[in-house]
Amino acid sequence: MDAVSRRVDVALRGLRIAAPVHREAGAGPSDDGHVLWNGEQAVIPVKADSPYLVSGGRLLLDTGDAGPIDVGIDVAPVHRPRFYDLTTADGTSYEQIARLHGRNVLATTVVQTCVRYDEDQRCRFCAIEASLEAGATIAVKTPAMLAEVARAAVDLDGVEQMVMTTGTSNGWDRGAKHLARCVAAIKAAVPELAIQVQIEPPRDLRAIRDLHDAGAESIGIHVESMDDAVRQRWMPGKSTVTLDEYRAAWAEAVRVFGRNQVSTYLLVGLGEDPDDVPRWADELIALGVYPFVVPFRPLRGTLATDVDGVPAPSRTILETVSRQVAALLVAAGMLGSEQKAGCAACGACGVLKTAGA
Repeated sequence: MDAVSRRVDVALRGLRIAAPVHREAGAGPSDDGHVLWNGEQAVIPVKADSPYLVSGGRLLLDTGDAGPIDVGIDVAPVHRPRFYDLTTADGTSYEQIARLHGRNVLATTVVQTCVRYDEDQRCRFCAIEASLEAGATIAVKTPAMLAEVARAAVDLDGVEQMVMTTGTSNGWDRGAKHLARCVAAIKAAVPELAIQVQIEPPRDLRAIRDLHDAGAESIGIHVESMDDAVRQRWMPGKSTVTLDEYRAAWAEAVRVFGRNQVSTYLLVGLGEDPDDVPRWADELIALGVYPFVVPFRPLRGTLATDVDGVPAPSRTILETVSRQVAALLVAAGMLGSEQKAGCAACGACGVLKTAGA
């Protein structure tokens, strides 16, 4: 098994490891532990029944009677950050305001509620309000508290970039106005911190310019699938935003932020034709948008898991699609490492970085 095959296998079968930095519920894509995989950031499902385990900083495959074998990969858990131990003046834990993703990425959802969260409208892979209900976060993060946490995360734990998303609002901006206020406050306090923002296509595309002017360096506008039947089944509320609206938002975002500073998720395993994913990726790359391919994985608190019981995609499909999309990205000279901030820059949730993209 080469490096890409192994990374895909572990992404789907999980890992037996104590992961001090992990993610539960939220907007997706999975319940994962954060590790360093040969020095690169990776998020891997922590599963007690996985055949993979870590010992002495090495990835081992449990072969049963023959015992564990070393498969030649260094794996180490990401350490719990020091900023988690701090609280604001009103007693709110910094960990409830923003979380460490991987080794050096700070992530937050600035508004933890979504107008599409009613069961007949909700994205079936999303649990954005589950972490709020569990008390793991707060509903609305203010610009001041986010700036305070970001400064501490950079100073205490070496955070280098930040990802900021939001639940969708009813307004014309779909949540971008508050997001822009938060970006501006963080950049005033921590000017060296690169920020990616993530929104739905706003009704008025000037919101994209507003986010850039506030200080964001990159943007994610996430479609998840470009198959309308899949979108209607998995994202009944979000699918009312047409693909033409997405294309217009992507084009404006590339105009404002630049080529390869715009990205979108493409989830593998929603029932799409796998052959379509490279075709969608080719269209996105031509627009200057990085197609961040990740597997759908069961997430607690979502309808897909708790109601539908949908499994993760097969290893063959995920590996084939990831290799095809990575080849397209490399041929186009679009690498995640060249994004200034965000999911593609981190690369931990997918295998494209392992495949060279």
